[in-house]
Amino acid sequence: MFIDALVKEIKNKKCNIVVGLDPRIGSIPEGVKNKYFKECGHTIKAAAEAILEFNKEIIDNVYDFVPAVKPQIAFYEQYGVEGLRAYMKTCKYAKEKGMLVIGDIKRGDIGSTSVAYSNAHLGNIDIEGTIHETFAVDAITVNPYMGGDTLEEFMKDIKEKEKGMFVLVKTSNKGSGQLQDLEVNGKKIYEVVAGLVNDLSQQSIGKCGYASVGAVVGATYPEQSRTLRKLMKESYFLVPGYGAQGATVEDIVDCFNEDGLGAIINSSRGIIFAYQKSEKGYTAEKYGQAARQEALEMRDAINKGLETVEKCYW
Repeated sequence: MFIDALVKEIKNKKCNIVVGLDPRIGSIPEGVKNKYFKECGHTIKAAAEAILEFNKEIIDNVYDFVPAVKPQIAFYEQYGVEGLRAYMKTCKYAKEKGMLVIGDIKRGDIGSTSVAYSNAHLGNIDIEGTIHETFAVDAITVNPYMGGDTLEEFMKDIKEKEKGMFVLVKTSNKGSGQLQDLEVNGKKIYEVVAGLVNDLSQQSIGKCGYASVGAVVGATYPEQSRTLRKLMKESYFLVPGYGAQGATVEDIVDCFNEDGLGAIINSSRGIIFAYQKSEKGYTAEKYGQAARQEALEMRDAINKGLETVEKCYW
């Protein structure tokens, strides 16, 4: 099961972080970009090739101690077919390095459409008896706005293909409360969604005691994360908002259960563009090493924070 593989990697590497691969062409080092611009001009193909090389260097520098990466598909889709090719190659490369891949796709639609999304990202497609995989990631993020029946459509592949999904419950953005904090029959919307997630999670409990159906819970809302931790005890939390969005170690410790597990903390810009922190002596030429150092510091800070509240698993 996905969740057993994730927890195993977390325990083996003693690391609760996931690196978000959200490439922005304007922030990729000039040396990487210029190589492809000279070759192909200022084209979409050149941008996509630069992104792929950039991602591979990041992966090369973190795969030995980070359990997973989380590429956000929008940063690739904007470059069309070439961008999606870079996305697929990035996912494949990370898996070859032994990392788990969480496709941050935030999909969700009526039944037949959700099935198609699931086929594309978790399962496979059947072309007149010939089976093909397309994106083939280990887990995805999904949007529950259209209701629980749309989430159910992903469960077949989650169970049969041993994949996972993280449902948007309480997101890290400033405007999330506009909808998610509304009350319905005495409950916040995010609490209602948490109930849906908890029900689905019971269909996918692994040997580790956690479920392959998890929740996206923003680190920027620590009070709500404490409530949600009680409502979804078996669900792993995918936690955005750390670092560049302002959340600290103190904000994320309550996303973890008392056993020291139950959450994986994401950082994207803060790690992959760490080379821009010139005050730390990083340089563009060694952007991969800068990302590694930043990820190590994040890992150690989280472990120390968990030790402080007596929640560190190891």
